[in-house]
Amino acid sequence: MSSGDGDTAVVIPAVNEADRIAATVAAAADLPGVDLVVVVDDGSTDQTGRVARAAGARVVRHSRNRGKAAAMETGAEAVRLLDEGRSPRHLLFLDADLGETARAAAPLIEPVRASKADMTIAVFTTRVKLGGHGLVVRLSKEGIRRATGFDPAQPLNGQRCLTRAAFEAARPLAHGFGVETALTIDLLRKGFRVVEVEVEMAHRATGTDWRAQLHRARQLRDVARALATREPLIAQNLDKLRLNR
Repeated sequence: MSSGDGDTAVVIPAVNEADRIAATVAAAADLPGVDLVVVVDDGSTDQTGRVARAAGARVVRHSRNRGKAAAMETGAEAVRLLDEGRSPRHLLFLDADLGETARAAAPLIEPVRASKADMTIAVFTTRVKLGGHGLVVRLSKEGIRRATGFDPAQPLNGQRCLTRAAFEAARPLAHGFGVETALTIDLLRKGFRVVEVEVEMAHRATGTDWRAQLHRARQLRDVARALATREPLIAQNLDKLRLNR
């Protein structure tokens, strides 16, 4: 899906989201300034890729599941290749299970298009039951605050719009589900402007079955790894703050 007259590309990492991906793609394609939607089928075992393509998205497929960060990098690279010979598009990352609520993502794009932010982070005004998700959120939130002084409302929210320059400055991305935490820390440390934006969006609630528990365990592991990798710099920043008191 590309008409070549917009300045923003949507990248949607997706795993086994055949039931929602078509609605998400259609909603994303209607956003102001969007002329390209790329779905990265990250090793799905259902018809996610086929459904996304039928909905009008460009689809890139991983033969095996490689994780969210790898899917984001693959999608961004696909956009870069399509951007040859033109100004780089901004990158709007959306979750595959947003469905029709993806239509509410426009406020995320506006500050980036207006050069008022280098990365925006969504804050969902509609809350869903997170089923124990709070432990990982607290870990990420505290890690970001310690590292940068920034106190995010929803540190793990994956709905983000970045300039191409900001995305490249954050590479290589942290592994898996640590990507959001690391993106925020790394860009703030490098002087990029990060802004949270309230949006009327919602995704599927996290359940409490064994699959959901495994998902949360992986999130916890990946966020902890992302923070541990940055811990020496966190310590240095704290030392500087003490010296300046």
